[in-house]
Amino acid sequence: MWPTNTSALSSNKENSKQEESLVTLGMTSAISAAPPKEIDLIKTTELEGTLSAFNIFETEQELNHRMLILGKLYSLVRQWIKDLSIKCNMPENVAENVGGKVYTFGSYRLGVHSKGADIDALCVAPKHVLRSEFFCSFYHLLKEQREVTELRAVEEAFVPVIKMNFDGIEIDMLFARLLQKEIPDSMDLRDDNLLKNLDQKCVRSLNGCRVTDEILRLVPNVDTFRLTLRAIKLWAKKHGIYSNVLGYLGGVSWAMLVARTCQLYPNAAAATLVYKFFLIFSKWQWPQPVLLKQPVNVSLGFATWDPRINVTDRYHLMPIITPAYPQQNSTFNVSQSTKSIIVEEFKLGLQITDEIMTGKATWDKLFEPSPFFMKYKHFIVLIITSANPKEHLEWTGLVESKLRFLIVTLERKEVITLAHINPENYVMPETQRDPKNQCSMWFIGLVFKKTEGLNVDLTNDIQQFTEIVNKHAVNIDMYKSTMKLEARHVKRKQLTQYLPPGVIKRERKSSMNAATRNGTTVETSKKRRTSECGGGGMESGGEKIPTKKGRISPSCNLNSSSFDDSSNTTNEDSCNSFDTSSTSPPTMMKGLVKLTQSTSTSTTVYT
Repeated sequence: MWPTNTSALSSNKENSKQEESLVTLGMTSAISAAPPKEIDLIKTTELEGTLSAFNIFETEQELNHRMLILGKLYSLVRQWIKDLSIKCNMPENVAENVGGKVYTFGSYRLGVHSKGADIDALCVAPKHVLRSEFFCSFYHLLKEQREVTELRAVEEAFVPVIKMNFDGIEIDMLFARLLQKEIPDSMDLRDDNLLKNLDQKCVRSLNGCRVTDEILRLVPNVDTFRLTLRAIKLWAKKHGIYSNVLGYLGGVSWAMLVARTCQLYPNAAAATLVYKFFLIFSKWQWPQPVLLKQPVNVSLGFATWDPRINVTDRYHLMPIITPAYPQQNSTFNVSQSTKSIIVEEFKLGLQITDEIMTGKATWDKLFEPSPFFMKYKHFIVLIITSANPKEHLEWTGLVESKLRFLIVTLERKEVITLAHINPENYVMPETQRDPKNQCSMWFIGLVFKKTEGLNVDLTNDIQQFTEIVNKHAVNIDMYKSTMKLEARHVKRKQLTQYLPPGVIKRERKSSMNAATRNGTTVETSKKRRTSECGGGGMESGGEKIPTKKGRISPSCNLNSSSFDDSSNTTNEDSCNSFDTSSTSPPTMMKGLVKLTQSTSTSTTVYT
């Protein structure tokens, strides 16, 4: 008998097993099905400890409170549908059994919601219950509940919603009417046939639940997926790139990117998946779409994302496609600027996680806030004011929903290479405003091309944006004369007048610490600030965004014969205001002040 090489046979068996385990999850087979090593498990434990330190996990008591609130909401829905059915001359014993159900979706359904997060819910009703009743009789039923506060209906939205605070829990509730006589508790919304003959609003409302359930079905290990997604969501929020409405990525987009990473490394530990996440998407060839499964055309007549057919789909910059029919791009709000910022953050994340995995850094470094205000010399500050908290809540939501249009407009200016909006909404210090009014601010950092004699006039762009916002407020009967929208050009050294105490100091300290860790001096760090996030390191479409020099004058006609932030000239320390307020909408341009800078003297000329 010939001798056998047992070690070779053993190796072949292991390779065979590994190849068998490289099953197709999603569009392609896994890159690696290797199980986690001991060091990976140690890093995962460290990651979980770091996340706990950020206090994002809810206690058992808080989780039970959410369940209690959802139970109350479900009871209200069932009672409302029963009462409505009886009003429609339905026998009481029949009305008792027509059903109605509340589904959850989003971060709560995925199991990755943080402490204090809202709940996305969907009310599903039988065919005799109309949408108008949801926004009328059910709205009034909610209004009667003593636990419900901050109740408001946004019926004209792309996906109509009722927003509320139910006993301390923020809830966004959608509505879908199915063409069914009854809604059983066992109904599975993933069934595509439920969409037959439904209107677009119902399909959009159902989409959240259908996508969430499909994501959970398509990941190989739900627990590992959840821990990884918690880490990525915290990182995205700390780095200011978590906001679908402002053109960054929203919760469902981050969930799909993490799910795709899990498909490619099905047996990896969470720490490894975080690292692989940055490795994959820092090198992703956008606009190559991210898909969790092969799109299926169910042929129910609803539009789906398909650049071969739909011309507009070809212009999407970072397509991440939802896995449930009708497939949609969850990132259609992404602009050139937000794409550049996101990609640069992916690259920075890869650099940091590489240090973490090799023991050169700890997980805390990944979650250090991005120093937004130290990256730019020039900002547009959007200031919105209103008379009371309820009015301000509505006004803030409307302005925020339109901000991405201003960003796109600014990007189209040839001299602007980057318009970076900070998702955080700041409250103006009382010393700078009328304490009787509510006042919030958004900051947009600007990067300009290196051009001799640069002259930027943003007056018309600000005017057009303001008109869009105010006209929409008038059209939906929301506008009040006390609602104001103002834009100002502010230099970095003037930010202390607008920001809460300590923000700039904290960012400066963070930048200096980062410079020290990287082995650079403070002076070198200061020199590099103008090139950070767009001045030299940011990439867009494979091209470096040029570093700018010079100075912008404090006016809406921005003249940059020399951009020196160290200037102490009184005129240059004054903040320019694009005054877009008026008491007679929708023509909001009365009293517009245009400031220009004389090229021969330092005198500010008002025209």
